[in-house]
Amino acid sequence: MTYRPYNNDLVDGLGTERSYGIDESLVRTCEVALSMGRLDDLDGFIEGLHASELADLLEALSSESRYLLFNHVRGRLDPELLTYLDDVVREDVLEQLGPAEVAAVITELETDDAIDVFEDVAAEEQAHVLARLSASNRALVKQALTYPEDSAGRLMQRELVSVLKDWSVGNTIDYMRERAADLPRDFYEIYVVDDDRRPVGTVPLSRLMRNQRDVRIDDIMLTKLHSAYLEMDQEEAALMFRQYALFSAPVVNDTGQLVGVITADDIVHVIDEEAEEDILRLGGVREDDFYEAVLDTTRARFSWLLVNLGAAIIASLVIGLFDAAIEQVVALAILMPVVASMGGNAGTQTLTVAVRALAMKELTPANAARIMGKEVIVGGINGLLFAVLMGFVAWFWFGETTIGLIIAAAMVFNLLTAGFAGVTVPLLLQRMRIDPAVGSAVVLTTITDVVGFVSFLGLAAIVLL
Repeated sequence: MTYRPYNNDLVDGLGTERSYGIDESLVRTCEVALSMGRLDDLDGFIEGLHASELADLLEALSSESRYLLFNHVRGRLDPELLTYLDDVVREDVLEQLGPAEVAAVITELETDDAIDVFEDVAAEEQAHVLARLSASNRALVKQALTYPEDSAGRLMQRELVSVLKDWSVGNTIDYMRERAADLPRDFYEIYVVDDDRRPVGTVPLSRLMRNQRDVRIDDIMLTKLHSAYLEMDQEEAALMFRQYALFSAPVVNDTGQLVGVITADDIVHVIDEEAEEDILRLGGVREDDFYEAVLDTTRARFSWLLVNLGAAIIASLVIGLFDAAIEQVVALAILMPVVASMGGNAGTQTLTVAVRALAMKELTPANAARIMGKEVIVGGINGLLFAVLMGFVAWFWFGETTIGLIIAAAMVFNLLTAGFAGVTVPLLLQRMRIDPAVGSAVVLTTITDVVGFVSFLGLAAIVLL
């Protein structure tokens, strides 16, 4: 029996139609087979699955079932499987492999994927794995680990095709045929270098195949190059790919020599990682939170919640300054969360746009004032609209025009503040060399809460008492 990973008549557990990956019926079927010890039945279920689909299956299974399934397939393991696994899950399955098995997997992978896998090997086992690699592979891994994490040096692959600019099309084709075993598994561009191995152009394979054998490479090469350097942040590299619609980019060292290449499939992973990292940090959780054990997840989230508790205490202290007004006018206690909540939500909208713009290099010192002005105006307009709406609601609710006017004024002021703070907070954090995605939300919430309470309760204390 061969399992069909996706059935067009099925939808996933969230009711969303899918045309790729696995569906939950496979997960349930494998869970049952594994729990009953019917390991031989698994081959029929997983036969034909792509490495990424098998990775999805391993991630969806419980820890015990994952252990059994991986142990069942380890003897015929496709090394690509490990590149598709979440980091936490990959660490778990790597613990089942011995140093020799891990070394064999790394040898089969392209250098960028090999480094990703090696980094997830337990620290105490890494030396044993290195000892079982060939001298050349060991040197490549060690050198790659000297580059900063999340840099182009870690991201690049060493496997590429480069030729001298005075070669002909025929020379190039013959060279690739002779060195077929050493070529990358998939590539789309040939890099043209000078005598000092500095890249001077590229030749797409389509252009190479359209020309006669006697045509010189430097006559058909593209000379507009966009190179990455070894210590370039991977996010910068991704922005470069986006800016110039690149399929690949050469990586050069300090002297401008070609040392590797970054490909579009690597950049897709970077974009996914960076987007995931930012959205998780805004919520105060880590990238590996989903697959972590309960205690590890609890410990990771505790510190962020502690910071939020501190912010809430500050807001409570502000409320305490106006306890006399609240005691005399009960309506204030009922309405004050509305002002703070509206300010916080409006600020979060601006903050989300600002953090994204900073990550994409769209928000810069050159246009910061203009963007800030726009967000303040948007906050002011929304503040006026909701002020009218909430003012009438408060007036109708409590039968007092004064209460309606107070909350309307506070609403306008807090939404103006939210628009201003939503842009300035991430800009200030970035200037302080703090990731804006990490602390912006807490700072912004504290500002909008404090401003909301002070404006609303302060006006009430002045007018009503």
